[in-house]
Amino acid sequence: MAAHMRGIGRALRSVTSPRFRSLLRHKSCPQKLPVRLWTPAASALTPLSHSFCTSPSVTDAGEAADVLARYKDRPWDYLESEEYIERYGTNPVWGGYRRNHKGGIPPQKTRKTCIRGDKICGNPCPICRDPNVIIHYQNVKLLEQFISPYTGIVYDPTRTGVCRKQQKKLNEAISTAQNHGLLPFQIPHVEFLGEDYSNSHDAVGSTPPPPCLTPGEAWYTWYGTIEPDEKEVAKVKKIYKAYLK
Repeated sequence: MAAHMRGIGRALRSVTSPRFRSLLRHKSCPQKLPVRLWTPAASALTPLSHSFCTSPSVTDAGEAADVLARYKDRPWDYLESEEYIERYGTNPVWGGYRRNHKGGIPPQKTRKTCIRGDKICGNPCPICRDPNVIIHYQNVKLLEQFISPYTGIVYDPTRTGVCRKQQKKLNEAISTAQNHGLLPFQIPHVEFLGEDYSNSHDAVGSTPPPPCLTPGEAWYTWYGTIEPDEKEVAKVKKIYKAYLK
């Protein structure tokens, strides 16, 4: 009986060792599993469980990397994904965004940029806060969210909350998409009136008819009364003597 009690004591001391306690308190374990202790009532064939934490699966990390790479190469697929619909619904990416500022009146200009190296501001703009929202001239559905459907004018960044760095990329992408025919643009209609190009307009007046010339008569009346200087004529003849006939 004494030998049996000594065996139980050694088992309990091994289980409650400092190494065992440090493993239970380790912060890097993503999930703690229950530890099953050995008791005399338990079967002698039951092994002691020493699985304390589980590591994240490698397949999940690989799938996340594939999704990011796919959206990077084809950013327009993100706007049709379930993730985008669940996050934004039918609203634009800038819908409901409010920049952190004091008081009820927002600043006159948006911030210059939201990301400076590895540092990100507390409340980034609608484009900087979502890494899957990528500005590209072929991402037409995203560009249409920043254009007024009534006037065709690009929304001011003070309305959408986009930082000035991303707004510059938006303007360039919209201009490129319009040049490639992916986005429509409206040309103002101008009505041309015939009286604007007539000679009877008040700003132009009537043009006098050209004078009728006779052979040997000069166009200007004062042109025939000019007499050249004889010294200048003699000087020119001397210079171009070899070319005169």
